[in-house]
Amino acid sequence: MDKFIPVAEPNLEGKELEYVTDCIKSGWISSSGKYIVDFEEKFSKYCAMKYGIATSNGTAALHLALTALGIKKGDEVLIPNLTFIATANTVAYTGAKPIFVEAEKKTWNIDAKKIEEKITSKTKAIIPVHLYGHPCDMDKIKDIAQKNNLYIIEDCAEAHGAEYKGKKIGSFSDISCFSFYGNKIITTGEGGMCLTNDKKLEEKMKVLRDHGMSKEKRYWHPIAGFNYRMTNLQAAVGVAQLERINELIEKRRKNAVLYDSLLKNVKGITLQPEEKYAKKVCWMYCVLIEKDFPVSRDQLMSILKENEIDSRPFFYPITVMPPYKSDEKFPVAEDISKKGINLPSSVNLKKEDIERITSVISHIK
Repeated sequence: MDKFIPVAEPNLEGKELEYVTDCIKSGWISSSGKYIVDFEEKFSKYCAMKYGIATSNGTAALHLALTALGIKKGDEVLIPNLTFIATANTVAYTGAKPIFVEAEKKTWNIDAKKIEEKITSKTKAIIPVHLYGHPCDMDKIKDIAQKNNLYIIEDCAEAHGAEYKGKKIGSFSDISCFSFYGNKIITTGEGGMCLTNDKKLEEKMKVLRDHGMSKEKRYWHPIAGFNYRMTNLQAAVGVAQLERINELIEKRRKNAVLYDSLLKNVKGITLQPEEKYAKKVCWMYCVLIEKDFPVSRDQLMSILKENEIDSRPFFYPITVMPPYKSDEKFPVAEDISKKGINLPSSVNLKKEDIERITSVISHIK
């Protein structure tokens, strides 16, 4: 029996255990401690932003960002239809309405050419999502936002370290949001972070993150906040992961190059592109299964499972799901969603693992 190959798993071969042990011995295991500050400072610097606000998860980071920017009931926020549902849910948490924008056929990201037609007097912000680790066209999005006086909140949950025209994603917005879930580029188990260059926004988010408690008057709460704090234990893992982030990204990119070389001539498979302006980080290794492939996407997933190979489908367009059901058609997002598959993408993959996966795929008749 071949060994099972998961679609994702963390790599914890750095100083994670050393730092977590140090954290436990210090007694500072909750939301205060040196690793929180260290992680916030180092990650924000890595992304070329001034301030980091660590959170309990990536969804909390998005909600915190929206709340800090004053997004509220009656407002509208533009988001891609093809993304993980947290992007829409966090808009709904504020009472605002998520307005969905079609996907771009080539990169699968939000189609910048379709954004302006969705803008109304109620529109307050845009949330571009760097889907599956490929950067959005941020120049176009920034131009639209500036012209229409809109905030930008980058959803970078899947794209730590990706670059747009040589500059790290997460540095093109009023607030950018990251996830450190177990399958992400770097992980803290669960966890997230908001980044900003605005000191007032940083201070506001730190108060909101901690139950809305006054920094001057203990247990006095001038505003209703949240419990969105990261623990020192999680941050200790994050600091260790961050020390190796470039190594982890390059391993993913190297794996993607090998995958591409083995699948590029397989009829019926479309590879994820990399635009000239972009450096993608290959969070998930993604391909589209076209009509001329011998079996459907779902049949391929079943065959892979029979061969002890994990995979997963692309996200559903949000507007086909009950909470946000709409009669509006998004043919590009719907088509990509139906065809897309994530193959095993961990940095722990060996050359022979990728050869085994691609061999199963290329031998399907």
